[in-house]
Amino acid sequence: MRANSFAQRLLDWWVIHGRHDLPWQVERTAYRVWVSEIMLQQTRVATVIPYFERFMASFPDLEALAAADLDDVLALWSGLGYYARARNLHAAARICVGQHGGTLPDKPALLRELPGIGGSTANAIVAQALDRRAPILDGNVKRVLARHAGIEGWPGRSAITRELWQQAEARTPDEQARDYTQAIMDLGATVCTPRNPACSDCPVATDCRARQEDRVSVLPTKKPKRSRPRRAVVLVLIHNEDGELLLQRRAPTGIWGGLWSLPPIDELPLENTGPTCQQIEHHFTHFILDIEVRIADLKQFSDVADDDQLQWMRPEQALRAGLPRPIRQIIESTTTPS
Repeated sequence: MRANSFAQRLLDWWVIHGRHDLPWQVERTAYRVWVSEIMLQQTRVATVIPYFERFMASFPDLEALAAADLDDVLALWSGLGYYARARNLHAAARICVGQHGGTLPDKPALLRELPGIGGSTANAIVAQALDRRAPILDGNVKRVLARHAGIEGWPGRSAITRELWQQAEARTPDEQARDYTQAIMDLGATVCTPRNPACSDCPVATDCRARQEDRVSVLPTKKPKRSRPRRAVVLVLIHNEDGELLLQRRAPTGIWGGLWSLPPIDELPLENTGPTCQQIEHHFTHFILDIEVRIADLKQFSDVADDDQLQWMRPEQALRAGLPRPIRQIIESTTTPS
């Protein structure tokens, strides 16, 4: 490796300024790296750390995750968002137990066959856990490479993605794969940030094209703006005589797939409801959901015995279940004294 190469400068910087004590860097097994990589997709490190630690305490290895009920997995994921990640983790763990002897495959091609694992994640697992050369291209790395190589165009376009992969391949060293992978992710997360990057602290700033051409603020090119559509739903808050709350398990696919939620008004046999008690605006990546919560009288509602997707839960039991963040907030606000 040349002393002045991109990779060498990055590695030298990382030794002093990089992150060395993240939970998944301790006892760096393929399983722990995999879980952390999935959790870190579209989620910041500071948010992930407590979730990761709780997840490992409950499911310390792949076999434990595969043996768990999906409900328990989703409960630990509650609030982290993008719940398909948790469902895919659980499904992939069961595939590994059934088809790979209870371990994660050690080849990127086989890893990519598992639910929820794309090319960059597969390579990150191999590089981080096995210290093998495997270029990665997560969001932080895309930003670093787009700026340093001066690549214009939204990275979501296939042609731009290919160009960025070429850059990632060309810059990844043959040795120290684990350290280099962590170094380039750390650079994007702590120095080459989306806003107000600390270019004066960057180890590769001298030949960064974006800096040379005063284009740091416009690279990588932003996704073309589209107005997000709005959707609306009316949910029902209903208690029985024992103080239990009626919850509905959502379908396994779609938003909040497999989680517990307050039931929508149009899916209950209600003649009418009481007043609106809450209104919430919840933002998803592709749309905005306007949630209205109405109180219903138990007298208006028949028994739930014939519907296995409906269940009465004590509020404290509900809060231990897999709940979307806004549903958790609604339950907390209606059961916790102000």
